[in-house]
Formats: sequence, C-alpha cells, structure tokens
Amino acid sequence: MYKSMSIEQVRALAAAKDFCFSPEEVALLRQDPRKGTQDVLLKVQRRREAHLAEEERLNSITQTELDLWGKGFKRLVGIDEVGRGPLAGPVTVGGVIFAEGSRIPGVNDSKALSPKRREELAHIIKDKAIAWAIASRDSAYIDQHGIMLAIYSCQLEIVEKLAPDYLMLDAFLLPGCSVPQLAIVKGDSKSLSIAAGSIIAKVHRDQLMVELGVTYPGYGFASHKGYGCREHYDALFSLGPCEIHRQSYLGFMKDPHE
Repeated sequence: MYKSMSIEQVRALAAAKDFCFSPEEVALLRQDPRKGTQDVLLKVQRRREAHLAEEERLNSITQTELDLWGKGFKRLVGIDEVGRGPLAGPVTVGGVIFAEGSRIPGVNDSKALSPKRREELAHIIKDKAIAWAIASRDSAYIDQHGIMLAIYSCQLEIVEKLAPDYLMLDAFLLPGCSVPQLAIVKGDSKSLSIAAGSIIAKVHRDQLMVELGVTYPGYGFASHKGYGCREHYDALFSLGPCEIHRQSYLGFMKDPHE
C-alpha cells in the first residue's frame, strides 16, 4: 500500500492521522524500506510509546479516586493551593469534583505544565467536572493570620461551596473539618482531582497577577506572578512595596540596625 505512495504522500497521511496507525498499518509501513517511510514509522512508534506512557500515568493518578469511588464515595474533591511562597498577591485554592471513572489526558501537577497547556486543561477540567470552585485570600489576610491559616480558610470555603463527601488534599489534612479526608504527599502529581485543583487555581491566580500588574506597574507582576526573582527584588528596592505585597514576607528589606 505505502510503497505505491510518494514519501510526501506518506508524510501527509501520517500527519492527517496524527501519527496514530493501527497495528496492521504499522506492519505495512515496515514493509516499505524507503528512509522517508521509516522516518514516519519511527514517529509513529514514538507516538505510540508516549500514548502508552500517558495511559500508564493516568492509571496511576486515578487509582486513589477509583479506590474511593469503589467504597461508595461520590463527591470526591481534590484540593490544592498555589501562591504559598510569593512576595505579593493572594494565595489561591482550587477544588474539583469529577464524575466516577473520569480520566483527562494531560492533567498533572500545574508546575509541570506550560502556561498555554494549563489554560487549555483548565477549560477542559471545568467542562468535565461535576463541580469546581476557587477561593483566595489576599496579602492583608496573609499578613494578619499567616499563610497556613489563609490556606485552611480557603480550603474550608471550597468545602462549603462544593459539599463533598470526601477530601483529597496535597500533603496536609484540613483541621477542623468533619468530612473524611486523605492527605497525599506530592498529591498534585499522584491524584487526578488534586492535580486538577492545582491547575484551575494556578490559571486563576496567574490571570489575576497579570491584571494586578496593570494596577501596580513597575514590579513585573505579569511575568513573575509575585514570586521572588531579580526583577522583582530590583523593583522592590527601587519603588518600595505596594499594597499587594505581603509585609510579613519582606523581612529582608528591613534595616538590621532598626
């Protein structure tokens, strides 16, 4: 079949099929010794390997959900926060509840994804979720109560909004919550729901920091999102902190002789 086609035709066909060929089609590709066809075959094989690896990863990150669904829990919420460490801006928490058996290729720890891919997945997650919610606490709240209480407050707000019957959290349990819960170390890379929560929270906070960069120009919030970096430190020492900076995080700016 492929021997009768030009190399350009083989390449065009492979591109149209997104390099996804059936085992029978792969066998026919192997029968064509031309280098161009064998290059296409190599891409097909790599695509297949990547697909199998992603399927294996999805099997792994949905295992906790499968176990809990099997025990009768129906509203499992995965909760994760972003913005624990920045010098400016809010801490933001995302929570997601999926229908039993849900699988979304590509969902992973938000830090492992490009901004474009996070935005794409955030739309997919919100579309496929039974329910989702986002909560934030600003820098003033963080300065007054501390970062952990700010995170717990956001998590409790998520619970109130979504009424889950089970919580899955990244690393730490939620104090003062009567809903059954499980803390998973590095949960944003081990649970589909927690990873989804981290993605929608990250996209929401990043968009907010871009907007705050317009309100408070000169700090570079649109690029570094409030995290510490050379650009941000230079702006802080040049302009001084602004309203959205976390004063409790700026001890390095104080005069040691005061």
